[in-house]
Amino acid sequence: MTSRERVLAAINHQQPDRIPIDFGATGQTGISVCALKRLRDYLGLPEKDLDVFEIVQMLGVVDEDLRQVMKSDVIGMNHPEDSLGVPYTGKKKKFTMPDGTKCMVNAGNEWDVRPDGSIEMYPQGDRTAPPSIHMPAGGYFFDIIDRAPEVDEDNLTPREDFENFFSVMSDETALYYEKESKRLFTETDYCVIGNLAGAGFGDPGAIPAPFEKHPKGIRKFDEWVMAQALYPEYVMEVFEMQTEFMLKNLEIYKQACGDNIQICWISGTDFGTQNAPFMSNEMFRQLYKPYYTRVCDWIHKNTGWKTYMHTCGAIEPLLNDFIEMGLDIVNPVQLSAAGMDAKQLKDKYGDKLVFWGGGVDTQATLPQGTPEEVAAQVTERLPILSEGGGYVFNTIHNIVGDTRPENIWAAFKAVHDYNEKHFG
Repeated sequence: MTSRERVLAAINHQQPDRIPIDFGATGQTGISVCALKRLRDYLGLPEKDLDVFEIVQMLGVVDEDLRQVMKSDVIGMNHPEDSLGVPYTGKKKKFTMPDGTKCMVNAGNEWDVRPDGSIEMYPQGDRTAPPSIHMPAGGYFFDIIDRAPEVDEDNLTPREDFENFFSVMSDETALYYEKESKRLFTETDYCVIGNLAGAGFGDPGAIPAPFEKHPKGIRKFDEWVMAQALYPEYVMEVFEMQTEFMLKNLEIYKQACGDNIQICWISGTDFGTQNAPFMSNEMFRQLYKPYYTRVCDWIHKNTGWKTYMHTCGAIEPLLNDFIEMGLDIVNPVQLSAAGMDAKQLKDKYGDKLVFWGGGVDTQATLPQGTPEEVAAQVTERLPILSEGGGYVFNTIHNIVGDTRPENIWAAFKAVHDYNEKHFG
């Protein structure tokens, strides 16, 4: 099978010729640019300027030479602008991470290094606005700064508050997607995942809006969580507005990409903590499920794409609702969270949901274990999750900046060895 055929078989719950691999195709299956630099050095790959495609998490672009070594079967089509709202104009600017790793970001970005070694960056590269993200000294990624003013709880105005949060895709962006999706489809045999997003309802990484110059309304994560109980009408009006824009953008995205992409990444909202879902099933069904259903229904009615959603944590109680709303693929499959047992998940939901991730724990085993421990965990999980298809290997969320390269290689080499042993 080609990589594309292999992934298509897996996401259609058929047994592929080997377990497919994703290395760096999305903003939740990626690798810190710092870890990426050390991995390339460890593998003896040529030194080069490393581009960053997700600036808040500082995720590095995986180039073709490394993709081949890792035997990845998936490639992502990313936005032409970064998560600070700075467009790619063909020019890049050098950025140095606190550990000394040098990388490249979109040229329009502006930042300041503070006396304590921390770094602050500005929305849309505009220094007249308050900085919107902050990296502590010695950090590997940015935290989003809460900047919204206090809310008048007696005069809530959701559509006015979020008027600059949503937008219809521009002609320039649509043209980029048309050209890039065609290039990826015709010049490679990878499965192409379109990282559109847009349906991340209530995403704590988006609600504070690091790309907005002056956000307003309920934007702080703790206040947003409380608003779901205190002001559900406000939340639903924001989601209604978001759905309206998402459906408009899906129509444009379909016209631009057609069948050149096979998967549409729609949401990165986390619905689980380490121990339980963030909310009851009843609250999810009231506030979230109807809007996700409309998005998934549109995609399935109008395209051949599979729907892909990232959500961390202990989400097992919500999986039947995910299936009913039309979700095809769930990531990262956080098996370390409560109730997320690999065999039980596969037995109960494996014929309806594709599990994308789950291969090795990035909180403890991958960054802190030995290469042998990493390989053992991967090898233990592969036969459980991959039986009968419905599985794509990746780590549980992004590979963090201080992860040792020998551990990263041990994880993916374990998949290569397993594939060679069981599939030839």
